[in-house]
Amino acid sequence: MATRSWLFVPGDSEKKLSKVMGTSADVVVVDLEDAVAPGAKETARRLACSWLDAHLQQVLSGTRQRRWVRINALDTPLWRDDLAAIMPAKPRGIMVPKVQGPEQLRVLAAELYELEQRTGIPTGSTEIMPLVSETPRAALSIASYGDPNLSMPRLAGLTWGAEDLSSAIGATRKRDKDGNWTDLFRMVRSQMLLAAHAMGVAAIDTLHSDFKDLEGLKRIARASYKDGFTGMLAIHPDQVKTINQAFSPSEEDIVHALAVVEAFADNPNVGALQIDGKLLEKPHLEQARRTLEQSQ
Repeated sequence: MATRSWLFVPGDSEKKLSKVMGTSADVVVVDLEDAVAPGAKETARRLACSWLDAHLQQVLSGTRQRRWVRINALDTPLWRDDLAAIMPAKPRGIMVPKVQGPEQLRVLAAELYELEQRTGIPTGSTEIMPLVSETPRAALSIASYGDPNLSMPRLAGLTWGAEDLSSAIGATRKRDKDGNWTDLFRMVRSQMLLAAHAMGVAAIDTLHSDFKDLEGLKRIARASYKDGFTGMLAIHPDQVKTINQAFSPSEEDIVHALAVVEAFADNPNVGALQIDGKLLEKPHLEQARRTLEQSQ
Protein backbone atom coordinates (compact mmCIF):
# COMPACT_ATOMS: atom_id res chain seq x y z
CA MET A 1 0.00 0.00 0.00
CA ALA A 2 1.36 3.42 -1.00
CA THR A 3 2.42 5.92 1.64
CA ARG A 4 3.10 8.90 -0.59
CA SER A 5 1.10 11.65 1.13
CA TRP A 6 0.96 12.09 4.94
CA LEU A 7 -1.72 14.68 5.66
CA PHE A 8 -1.81 16.38 9.06
CA VAL A 9 -5.18 17.39 10.50
CA PRO A 10 -5.59 19.24 13.83
CA GLY A 11 -7.03 16.91 16.45
CA ASP A 12 -9.14 19.65 18.02
CA SER A 13 -10.96 20.62 14.80
CA GLU A 14 -14.13 18.60 14.38
CA LYS A 15 -14.80 20.38 11.08
CA LYS A 16 -11.44 19.46 9.54
CA LEU A 17 -11.60 15.91 10.87
CA SER A 18 -14.99 15.45 9.25
CA LYS A 19 -13.61 16.36 5.82
CA VAL A 20 -10.29 14.56 5.78
CA MET A 21 -11.60 11.14 4.72
CA GLY A 22 -12.79 12.77 1.51
CA THR A 23 -9.22 13.46 0.45
CA SER A 24 -6.96 11.10 -1.45
CA ALA A 25 -4.26 11.16 1.23
CA ASP A 26 -2.56 7.80 1.69
CA VAL A 27 -2.06 8.51 5.40
CA VAL A 28 -4.03 10.81 7.71
CA VAL A 29 -2.10 12.01 10.76
CA VAL A 30 -4.33 13.38 13.51
CA ASP A 31 -2.17 15.97 15.24
CA LEU A 32 -2.18 16.32 19.02
CA GLU A 33 1.04 18.33 19.13
CA ASP A 34 1.89 21.63 17.38
CA ALA A 35 -1.53 22.18 15.81
CA VAL A 36 -3.27 22.03 19.20
CA ALA A 37 -3.06 24.78 21.84
CA PRO A 38 -2.15 23.68 25.39
CA GLY A 39 -5.67 24.31 26.66
CA ALA A 40 -7.23 22.20 23.91
CA LYS A 41 -5.21 19.00 24.39
CA GLU A 42 -7.96 17.10 26.20
CA THR A 43 -10.54 18.08 23.59
CA ALA A 44 -8.16 16.99 20.84
CA ARG A 45 -7.64 13.58 22.46
CA ARG A 46 -11.38 13.03 22.74
CA LEU A 47 -12.09 14.08 19.14
CA ALA A 48 -9.13 12.10 17.82
CA CYS A 49 -10.32 8.94 19.54
CA SER A 50 -13.84 9.47 18.24
CA TRP A 51 -12.58 10.01 14.69
CA LEU A 52 -10.27 6.99 14.79
CA ASP A 53 -13.04 4.81 16.16
CA ALA A 54 -15.58 6.05 13.62
CA HIS A 55 -13.31 5.20 10.70
CA LEU A 56 -11.90 1.93 12.02
CA GLN A 57 -14.55 -0.11 10.21
CA GLN A 58 -13.74 1.62 6.93
CA VAL A 59 -10.11 0.63 7.39
CA LEU A 60 -11.04 -2.97 8.14
CA SER A 61 -13.22 -3.09 5.04
CA GLY A 62 -10.32 -2.07 2.80
CA THR A 63 -10.20 1.71 2.57
CA ARG A 64 -6.87 2.97 1.27
CA GLN A 65 -6.19 5.55 3.98
CA ARG A 66 -4.14 4.70 7.04
CA ARG A 67 -4.92 6.30 10.40
CA TRP A 68 -2.00 7.73 12.38
CA VAL A 69 -1.67 10.09 15.34
CA ARG A 70 1.11 12.53 16.15
CA ILE A 71 1.49 12.61 19.91
CA ASN A 72 3.31 15.18 22.01
CA ALA A 73 7.06 14.92 22.52
CA LEU A 74 8.44 12.22 24.80
CA ASP A 75 10.15 14.77 27.04
CA THR A 76 6.78 16.32 27.97
CA PRO A 77 4.24 15.04 30.51
CA LEU A 78 1.58 14.83 27.77
CA TRP A 79 2.48 11.85 25.61
CA ARG A 80 1.33 9.07 27.92
CA ASP A 81 -2.08 10.73 28.27
CA ASP A 82 -2.20 11.00 24.47
CA LEU A 83 -1.58 7.29 24.07
CA ALA A 84 -3.98 6.27 26.82
CA ALA A 85 -6.71 8.26 25.07
CA ILE A 86 -6.22 7.11 21.49
CA MET A 87 -4.92 3.54 21.67
CA PRO A 88 -8.36 1.98 22.32
CA ALA A 89 -9.30 3.22 18.82
CA LYS A 90 -6.44 1.20 17.28
CA PRO A 91 -4.44 3.72 15.21
CA ARG A 92 -2.14 2.20 12.62
CA GLY A 93 0.83 4.16 13.88
CA ILE A 94 2.24 6.86 16.12
CA MET A 95 4.25 9.79 14.78
CA VAL A 96 6.65 11.13 17.40
CA PRO A 97 8.02 14.69 17.35
CA LYS A 98 11.38 15.96 18.62
CA VAL A 99 12.88 12.51 19.08
CA GLN A 100 16.39 12.74 20.54
CA GLY A 101 17.56 9.36 19.21
CA PRO A 102 16.71 5.66 18.94
CA GLU A 103 17.02 5.06 22.68
CA GLN A 104 14.09 7.36 23.35
CA LEU A 105 11.92 5.27 21.04
CA ARG A 106 12.47 2.18 23.17
CA VAL A 107 10.50 3.87 25.96
CA LEU A 108 7.64 4.50 23.56
CA ALA A 109 7.77 0.93 22.24
CA ALA A 110 7.51 -0.44 25.79
CA GLU A 111 4.50 1.77 26.51
CA LEU A 112 2.82 0.65 23.28
CA TYR A 113 3.39 -2.97 24.21
CA GLU A 114 1.55 -2.46 27.52
CA LEU A 115 -1.33 -0.61 25.89
CA GLU A 116 -1.69 -3.20 23.13
CA GLN A 117 -2.00 -5.88 25.80
CA ARG A 118 -4.73 -3.94 27.60
CA THR A 119 -6.75 -3.00 24.52
CA GLY A 120 -6.59 -6.27 22.59
CA ILE A 121 -4.42 -4.92 19.78
CA PRO A 122 -2.07 -7.51 18.23
CA THR A 123 1.29 -7.17 19.93
CA GLY A 124 3.79 -5.14 17.93
CA SER A 125 1.29 -4.03 15.28
CA THR A 126 1.31 -0.31 16.18
CA GLU A 127 3.99 1.33 14.05
CA ILE A 128 6.26 4.27 14.88
CA MET A 129 7.46 7.18 12.73
CA PRO A 130 9.88 9.61 14.43
CA LEU A 131 10.64 13.17 13.39
CA VAL A 132 14.40 12.96 13.77
CA SER A 133 15.71 16.48 13.23
CA GLU A 134 13.83 19.05 15.28
CA THR A 135 16.61 19.83 17.78
CA PRO A 136 20.39 20.00 17.32
CA ARG A 137 20.84 16.90 19.49
CA ALA A 138 18.23 15.03 17.47
CA ALA A 139 19.86 16.00 14.18
CA LEU A 140 23.25 14.80 15.40
CA SER A 141 21.76 11.40 16.25
CA ILE A 142 20.32 10.67 12.79
CA ALA A 143 23.24 8.50 11.69
CA SER A 144 22.66 6.18 14.68
CA TYR A 145 19.44 4.95 13.05
CA GLY A 146 21.61 3.29 10.42
CA ASP A 147 23.40 1.09 12.96
CA PRO A 148 23.16 -2.50 11.64
CA ASN A 149 22.82 -3.76 15.22
CA LEU A 150 19.79 -1.55 15.91
CA SER A 151 16.57 -3.56 16.14
CA MET A 152 13.36 -1.53 15.86
CA PRO A 153 10.62 -3.78 14.45
CA ARG A 154 7.91 -1.16 14.93
CA LEU A 155 9.71 1.45 12.84
CA ALA A 156 7.72 2.25 9.69
CA GLY A 157 9.95 5.05 8.47
CA LEU A 158 11.80 8.25 9.25
CA THR A 159 10.83 11.83 8.56
CA TRP A 160 12.24 15.23 9.41
CA GLY A 161 11.25 18.83 9.99
CA ALA A 162 13.02 22.12 9.37
CA GLU A 163 10.86 24.61 11.27
CA ASP A 164 11.74 23.62 14.84
CA LEU A 165 15.40 23.10 14.00
CA SER A 166 15.74 26.53 12.42
CA SER A 167 14.18 28.08 15.51
CA ALA A 168 16.44 26.09 17.82
CA ILE A 169 19.63 27.31 16.14
CA GLY A 170 18.44 30.85 15.40
CA ALA A 171 18.50 30.45 11.63
CA THR A 172 16.65 33.17 9.72
CA ARG A 173 16.51 31.18 6.49
CA LYS A 174 16.21 27.55 5.47
CA ARG A 175 16.45 27.91 1.71
CA ASP A 176 18.65 30.10 -0.47
CA LYS A 177 17.49 32.63 -3.06
CA ASP A 178 17.02 29.84 -5.61
CA GLY A 179 14.75 27.86 -3.29
CA ASN A 180 17.30 25.18 -2.42
CA TRP A 181 17.95 24.02 1.13
CA THR A 182 20.93 25.71 2.76
CA ASP A 183 23.87 23.53 3.80
CA LEU A 184 22.69 22.53 7.27
CA PHE A 185 19.20 21.49 6.20
CA ARG A 186 20.50 19.71 3.10
CA MET A 187 22.86 17.72 5.35
CA VAL A 188 20.08 16.80 7.78
CA ARG A 189 17.78 15.77 4.93
CA SER A 190 20.48 13.64 3.31
CA GLN A 191 21.36 11.93 6.59
CA MET A 192 17.73 11.07 7.19
CA LEU A 193 17.34 9.68 3.68
CA LEU A 194 20.40 7.46 4.05
CA ALA A 195 19.39 6.25 7.52
CA ALA A 196 15.90 5.29 6.32
CA HIS A 197 17.26 3.28 3.40
CA ALA A 198 19.91 1.68 5.62
CA MET A 199 17.07 0.39 7.82
CA GLY A 200 14.83 -0.56 4.91
CA VAL A 201 11.98 1.74 6.00
CA ALA A 202 10.03 4.55 4.36
CA ALA A 203 11.84 7.85 3.79
CA ILE A 204 9.31 10.67 4.16
CA ASP A 205 10.36 14.19 3.18
CA THR A 206 9.34 17.25 5.18
CA LEU A 207 6.42 19.52 4.34
CA HIS A 208 6.24 22.49 1.97
CA SER A 209 4.96 25.21 4.27
CA ASP A 210 3.44 27.49 1.60
CA PHE A 211 0.32 25.42 0.95
CA LYS A 212 -0.91 27.84 -1.72
CA ASP A 213 2.26 27.38 -3.80
CA LEU A 214 1.24 24.24 -5.69
CA GLU A 215 3.67 24.87 -8.55
CA GLY A 216 6.54 25.09 -6.10
CA LEU A 217 5.28 21.97 -4.35
CA LYS A 218 5.13 20.11 -7.66
CA ARG A 219 8.77 20.91 -8.38
CA ILE A 220 9.96 20.13 -4.84
CA ALA A 221 7.97 16.91 -4.49
CA ARG A 222 9.10 15.52 -7.84
CA ALA A 223 12.72 16.31 -6.99
CA SER A 224 12.21 14.55 -3.67
CA TYR A 225 10.90 11.44 -5.43
CA LYS A 226 13.89 11.44 -7.76
CA ASP A 227 16.22 11.84 -4.77
CA GLY A 228 14.91 8.57 -3.31
CA PHE A 229 12.21 9.65 -0.88
CA THR A 230 9.05 7.55 -0.82
CA GLY A 231 6.58 10.17 0.40
CA MET A 232 6.07 13.65 1.80
CA LEU A 233 4.27 15.39 4.63
CA ALA A 234 1.31 17.67 3.81
CA ILE A 235 -0.36 20.38 5.86
CA HIS A 236 -3.35 21.10 3.61
CA PRO A 237 -5.71 18.85 1.60
CA ASP A 238 -4.93 20.84 -1.57
CA GLN A 239 -1.35 19.52 -1.42
CA VAL A 240 -2.31 15.85 -1.49
CA LYS A 241 -3.04 15.41 -5.21
CA THR A 242 0.23 17.10 -6.19
CA ILE A 243 2.24 14.93 -3.80
CA ASN A 244 0.55 11.72 -4.93
CA GLN A 245 1.29 12.52 -8.55
CA ALA A 246 4.90 13.48 -7.83
CA PHE A 247 5.57 10.23 -5.96
CA SER A 248 4.00 8.02 -8.60
CA PRO A 249 5.99 6.82 -11.64
CA SER A 250 5.10 8.60 -14.87
CA GLU A 251 4.05 6.69 -17.98
CA GLU A 252 7.52 7.34 -19.37
CA ASP A 253 9.08 5.91 -16.20
CA ILE A 254 6.94 2.77 -16.45
CA VAL A 255 7.66 2.21 -20.15
CA HIS A 256 11.40 2.52 -19.52
CA ALA A 257 11.24 0.22 -16.48
CA LEU A 258 9.38 -2.44 -18.48
CA ALA A 259 11.98 -2.23 -21.22
CA VAL A 260 14.81 -2.70 -18.71
CA VAL A 261 13.16 -5.67 -17.01
CA GLU A 262 12.34 -7.33 -20.32
CA ALA A 263 15.86 -6.76 -21.68
CA PHE A 264 17.47 -8.46 -18.68
CA ALA A 265 14.89 -11.26 -18.79
CA ASP A 266 15.83 -11.92 -22.42
CA ASN A 267 19.53 -11.92 -21.50
CA PRO A 268 19.70 -13.65 -18.10
CA ASN A 269 23.42 -14.41 -18.24
CA VAL A 270 24.71 -10.89 -18.86
CA GLY A 271 25.79 -8.38 -16.24
CA ALA A 272 25.28 -5.34 -18.44
CA LEU A 273 23.50 -4.43 -21.66
CA GLN A 274 22.55 -1.41 -23.73
CA ILE A 275 19.17 0.24 -24.24
CA ASP A 276 18.90 3.30 -26.47
CA GLY A 277 22.66 3.71 -26.41
CA LYS A 278 22.93 3.67 -22.61
CA LEU A 279 24.83 1.06 -20.62
CA LEU A 280 22.65 -0.57 -17.96
CA GLU A 281 23.79 -2.86 -15.16
CA LYS A 282 22.08 -4.82 -12.37
CA PRO A 283 21.45 -1.72 -10.15
CA HIS A 284 19.39 -0.30 -13.03
CA LEU A 285 17.37 -3.51 -13.07
CA GLU A 286 16.65 -3.19 -9.35
CA GLN A 287 15.56 0.43 -9.86
CA ALA A 288 13.27 -0.64 -12.71
CA ARG A 289 11.66 -3.29 -10.53
CA ARG A 290 11.05 -0.71 -7.77
CA THR A 291 9.45 1.62 -10.30
CA LEU A 292 7.06 -1.11 -11.41
CA GLU A 293 6.21 -1.94 -7.78
CA GLN A 294 5.40 1.73 -7.14
CA SER A 295 3.11 1.81 -10.16
CA GLN A 296 0.83 -0.92 -8.78
